[in-house]
Formats: sequence, C-alpha cells, structure tokens
Amino acid sequence: MAMVDLAMHCKGKPVALADIATRQEISLSYLEQLFAKLRRGGQVTSVRGPGGGYLLARCAEDTRISDIILAVDEPIRATRCSPGSPQGCTGTSGRCITHDLWEELSNQIHLFLSSVSIADVCERRVLGTSGLLHREQMPSVEAH
Repeated sequence: MAMVDLAMHCKGKPVALADIATRQEISLSYLEQLFAKLRRGGQVTSVRGPGGGYLLARCAEDTRISDIILAVDEPIRATRCSPGSPQGCTGTSGRCITHDLWEELSNQIHLFLSSVSIADVCERRVLGTSGLLHREQMPSVEAH
C-alpha cells in the first residue's frame, strides 16, 4: 500500500512518510521501519531536509511487487518449514503429507507477484478474474 501510494503521489518530488501514513492509515513508526528496509533493499531512495521524503528507486513499471516483499524480508511461503531446513513441517525430519501442495502454492504466488509491477497496481491492471467475479455479484443499476 505504501509503495503504491508513493508511486501515485511522487510526481518527481519526494513524498513524506507522514503523508503516506495519513492517507493509508498506517502507523508512521511502522512505515519508518519498513522504508529503512526498502532503502537498504534498493527499492526507494531518501531525500533529507525540508521537502524531503522518499522516491521510488526505479520507475513504477520496473518495480515488481515480489522485489518489494523480498526487500522487507517478508517470505512468500505457504509452508511452516523453511526451504533447505533439515527439520520438516511436522517438527521431525519429515515433511507433512500436503507439503508439495503448499510449496507449489508458494511458487505460484511468487511467480504472480513477480509478474506485477507497481504501475500495474496503480493503473488497476491487476483485476483479473477476481474483478469479474466481483462485478457479477454486484447488482446492476438497472435492477433498482
């Protein structure tokens, strides 16, 4: 949310975290921690001083959602176990019976998020089939 807000409001000028916090109703202290990680991860640049704030490090079209998630150390996993860990899902050395299902889901989530840019989100190009389902469930204006 914060990165999309930044992309939508920067217009070539730095955006203050306090403004993002207000618009998105996110704790300012949480955003400060998040943007420190995003800066270290090369996703944003900071500008100090009056009129300072943050800018995207790359254009919105080149900034992938998966890169943002990886920069803030949020794993994209649907399994309890860590990849390559000798301890399996069940707390022993074995994997649970549904491990491959959830691991493949994690892979699909990562592939999807790697295919989506911030620009896609800003320009509402991520609607997909969920948007179609949402539109089908909404009553038409003519019915009222």
